[in-house]
Amino acid sequence: MNHKKNIIKTLGHLGVFLGQFTSVEPKKSKEALHNDLFFDGFKQQLKLAQEHNGWFTKANLIFAIQQWYNLLQNKILEQWLSAYKLPVQHPKKVAIIMAGNIPLVGFHDFISALVSGHNIVIKQSSNDRHLLPYLVSYVQHLAPNIKGKIKFTNNKLEHFDAVIATGSNNTARYFEAYFKDYPAIVRKNRNSVAILTGEESKEQLTGLAEDIFRYYGLGCRSVSKLFVPKDYDFDGFFNAIYEWYPIMNSAKYANNYDYNKAVYLMSEFNLLENGFLMLKEDPHYGSPIATLFYEFYDNLVTLKERLKNDNKYIQCIVSDGLLPKEIPFGHTQCPSLADYADNVDTVDFLLKI
Repeated sequence: MNHKKNIIKTLGHLGVFLGQFTSVEPKKSKEALHNDLFFDGFKQQLKLAQEHNGWFTKANLIFAIQQWYNLLQNKILEQWLSAYKLPVQHPKKVAIIMAGNIPLVGFHDFISALVSGHNIVIKQSSNDRHLLPYLVSYVQHLAPNIKGKIKFTNNKLEHFDAVIATGSNNTARYFEAYFKDYPAIVRKNRNSVAILTGEESKEQLTGLAEDIFRYYGLGCRSVSKLFVPKDYDFDGFFNAIYEWYPIMNSAKYANNYDYNKAVYLMSEFNLLENGFLMLKEDPHYGSPIATLFYEFYDNLVTLKERLKNDNKYIQCIVSDGLLPKEIPFGHTQCPSLADYADNVDTVDFLLKI
């Protein structure tokens, strides 16, 4: 069996395995392979991930796994990989430095390197270190031919040929200096925004709430800023997002809300708030947890030009019929396999090194 077919088959089986963990109580499927060896172990890893990182709630873990179950389907994988000539003729060693802001955030980089045929060394964030190594063990059990091609390390990265590194603006400066002599993708902080016109339906604004609150707003695809027309009435927005009020049951979220509110009030900022989300007029893109920045716009032409110029700060834009590359309301956390971070095609990069 050739590499592409083999890897699609392997990832498809991984998808079936993950599908068992998309409900509050995991349910075994007869379709899943090697449950006797891996089912209970992955249940344990999910429990450990939750205990280790307070932002990785059961609901957010299930949501992340559901997204990967949806994507790891044979037809979807075939469509994604049809654009590429796989694998590389001369495998190299690719280092992947992963972020840890949301569950399995580095998984797309991992499967991109896996399908390309390279050897992989992974350095995980301390915030998200339980799930991926276990899933890699499962993949290696499915396809013993890739054993030895994937390694994890906590040490300084050495003896590699290319790197994919994701971090904050601060760590990215170090990455750029350290990896300046290597083919590299270095990703910095990015945020996502939504453009509202005042014509949005309640369903669209309810979808926007998902884009704002999923993963507590910690993802680069989480909407952290709204652009609204002058005299925009926020009542409809607040009504549509109200179903998310139980988010305050999270002590970590509630603590951030209380702290940021106190800071804003001491600084005498004008705030709009509803008891679990603060709206602050602010020119920046990256808002703190439990805060959403907003800005008024005069006309859409000028706004579109500004967003085009600020492209390097923005991961995605939510709107309805305003932009050619917009994301529909409620869909920022459901990217396709071809929705590459920062619009840089990771597989294409890996095939050219």
